[in-house]
Amino acid sequence: MEKENIIVLDFGGQYNQLIARRVREANVYCEVKPYKTPIDELKAMSPSGIILTGGPRSVYEEDSPTCTKELFELGVPILGICYGAQLMAHVLGGKVDGAPNAEYGNTEIEAHEGSKLLNGTKRKSIAWMSHVDYIASAPEGFRVTAHSKNCPVAAMEDERHSLYAVQFHPEVEHTEEGTKVLRNFIYDICGLKGTWKMDSFVETAITDLKARVGKGRVFCALSGGVDSSVAAVLLSKAVGEQLTCVFVDHGLLRKNEGDEVEAVFGPNGPYKLNFIRVNAAQRFYKKLEGVTDPEKKRKIIGEEFIRVFEEEAKKIGKVDFLVQGTIYPDVIESGLGDSARIKSHHNVGGLPEHVDFKEIVEPLRMLFKDEVRKAGLELGIPENLVFRQPFPGPGLGVRIIGEVSEEKVRIVQDADAIFREEAANFGWDRKMSQYFAALTNMQSVGVMGDERTYDYAVVLRAVVTSDFMTAEPAALPFDLLRKVSDRIVNEVKGVNRVLYDCSSKPPATIEME
Repeated sequence: MEKENIIVLDFGGQYNQLIARRVREANVYCEVKPYKTPIDELKAMSPSGIILTGGPRSVYEEDSPTCTKELFELGVPILGICYGAQLMAHVLGGKVDGAPNAEYGNTEIEAHEGSKLLNGTKRKSIAWMSHVDYIASAPEGFRVTAHSKNCPVAAMEDERHSLYAVQFHPEVEHTEEGTKVLRNFIYDICGLKGTWKMDSFVETAITDLKARVGKGRVFCALSGGVDSSVAAVLLSKAVGEQLTCVFVDHGLLRKNEGDEVEAVFGPNGPYKLNFIRVNAAQRFYKKLEGVTDPEKKRKIIGEEFIRVFEEEAKKIGKVDFLVQGTIYPDVIESGLGDSARIKSHHNVGGLPEHVDFKEIVEPLRMLFKDEVRKAGLELGIPENLVFRQPFPGPGLGVRIIGEVSEEKVRIVQDADAIFREEAANFGWDRKMSQYFAALTNMQSVGVMGDERTYDYAVVLRAVVTSDFMTAEPAALPFDLLRKVSDRIVNEVKGVNRVLYDCSSKPPATIEME
């Protein structure tokens, strides 16, 4: 069977990984490559189609990300999105200019008759726009297939050469006909069948890991979260006894989580893993004393993790590989390549420059959270582990605003445990994509038992999302919020106020820091 694959060329936009996600949802394998990837390398991949992403620059600016005309002469169907659409027009002789009126957010577009890319979509629909430039005139051979009030070329195509472009973002959920547009490109234009499934990913990943690791010894950074758990089981199936899983209890975990992780992955658990638990809470607390900047906290925690792993590795002899559960949202938010850095992740940009391992292995790097869960189920991991709440690598270090201390950790652990318990009691634990309690560095006046208090405020955060790249605040019932608030104030010493975070992502991130 001929391999079906779509190559996404990354020009630095923040929605880039969503494109890959949408392609995979159509059961087609997809890889994201930098826009600088040489033409010969692209040819060698034998792509079934190519998608050009959005980006933050203007195509006519000096040193802006670009490509040569040769890309559009590969004989492969190409879809340009936003910046990618403007680049296609610019390189092929059309005109791109600053728009008289920029378009952001929900915008009504009108599709024209006879478009292959927009076939089956409504004549008028809402699409997500995010641009200050526009295609003033399409290149020779192209036909305009959609427009909006302020954008004369909202879509264009040269069907003879299989070149298609849209000014809007079909990959985001806000675009009503976005899924239809992408599926038209994948199935009707590229002629694909959708043969890639998660079972094939697992099978391929195990084979690749066996070849890559060979007879080397492997360390896995096991946190007990879904990402590292799936990575650990994947590696155990690939290399067996060559794998040692190290669980670092840095004292920044959720309440009782260290013992829960050991119960699952330790010697009495269901998995045949070489499991080592390192209790290093005091070591991390000391390193974090006086540190308030979130980026510094991430760097400190990331570096200390690696140092602990190195020490454990030396105890058992030479270790060749370090495995981490890095996933796509980690990568894009860390701003690798030409994308803007939002924050360093513990398992991406948060690592020190020097590590005492031959190589870092990230088998889940190309997957989104929901895909990781599907892989976990395919691997036979129990549902209660697969659907465990996401937890950041730096743990509560980024859910405590300002300086971290053992006392603050206790406060946020107890508050978070109450939130999770009551969410389950109200039947909301599986309705939210991620939820937790965080501790602010704000203290305010309160009254408890007829006495004045001056204690901390806890923030509750709960979001709904399908991909963790964008998120909306969960519309929790007031009775649940009131119950959680009452319990936290009454049961958690040091707290006299509870707030609910109603911000979406963007502009906020899901985590507090």
